[in-house]
This record gives sequence, C-alpha cells and structure tokens, in this order.
Amino acid sequence: MSRSAVAAPYSSPASSLPLFPPGSEAPPTCEVPHFAPVRVRGGRVRLHRLVRHRRRLLAAGLAVTAAALVAAGPHSSAGEPDTRRARGHPVAEPVPERQSTRFVAAPVRIADAATVRLLKPGDRIDVVSTGDGGTGGTSVLARGVRVTEVPEPVAGAGADGALVVVSVPRETAHRLVGAGTTARLAVALC
Repeated sequence: MSRSAVAAPYSSPASSLPLFPPGSEAPPTCEVPHFAPVRVRGGRVRLHRLVRHRRRLLAAGLAVTAAALVAAGPHSSAGEPDTRRARGHPVAEPVPERQSTRFVAAPVRIADAATVRLLKPGDRIDVVSTGDGGTGGTSVLARGVRVTEVPEPVAGAGADGALVVVSVPRETAHRLVGAGTTARLAVALC
C-alpha cells in the first residue's frame, strides 16, 4: 500500500498536505540485542592504591610542616634561651616590658555620710572634689575606682562625713590625700 493511498482518507480538502494520525510518522520499533554487562577490572585495587598514596602524601606533608616549624622556632645563642626573637625575624629594638600599675588602698573621707552607706565593696565610683565649702569649681580626681572597704562609722563622727577605702594607683592616692585636706569630696556611682 502506498502512502498516498493511506493518506487520502485523512487529507483535508482545504490543504494539499496529507494529515497522518499521531505516531504514524515514526519508524517501527526494534529491539536492542542482549549483551553481557561491561565490567571494569581493577577498580577496587585502584581505589585502595589512591587512598594509600593520599595517606602517605598527607603524612609526608605533616612531617615537612613540623620540620619547618621547628626550624623557624626560637633558638638560643651560646646556650642561653632567647625568648624575644625567632630565627628569621630580628627585633630592631628590644620591646620594653610593660610595667604593671601598682594599686594601693587609699582611705578617702566623703563629706556626705548618707551616700557612703549606699556603697559596698566591689562598687565602682568616681571621686569628685567640690572645692572649699562647695563655693569653688568641681573636678574629678579619680574615675572608676573600686571600693575595697566601707568601714563602720564611728559614733559622733557623722558631721565629718564617712570613710571609704578605694583601690587606686599610687599617684592617684597622693592626689586624693591632698584634695581631702583642702576640699570636700563626693562620690558618684559608675
């Protein structure tokens, strides 16, 4: 049977092209012949060899890194330890060691005894000088100092204020003692 004979019942009178039913223009199917599966030999051996070489490579890299760190570490000259410099990194000037600030306990008499009763050890305060009798200007003598002790008030000493012991650097303690003799001192909680 020819194609034109098959196409004639489905052809449209308005079109000269034949219309085919869906799927009729595809070639007939054919079967794929059966064949044995393809097997790659030695895959497992190659995988083990690759893992074994990676382990060796990693171990060698770690050994080289450790040797480089030991070689670049601090060395001593004439048997004395030199902790200031490492080989390959000379120090232009020796770095001066930072001097630690020595704190001392400084007793400070605060003019307002009621304010002192609010304080407890461990509080941070600012110590302020209010001038002679409150007529002069104010200045901050110490900022953020730690209260170490608040002694019990002595009977009959309420008019003179109250005592507070603060931990300050030695220079600040000298200023506080000097200001306490000439001015009234007050505190502000931080």
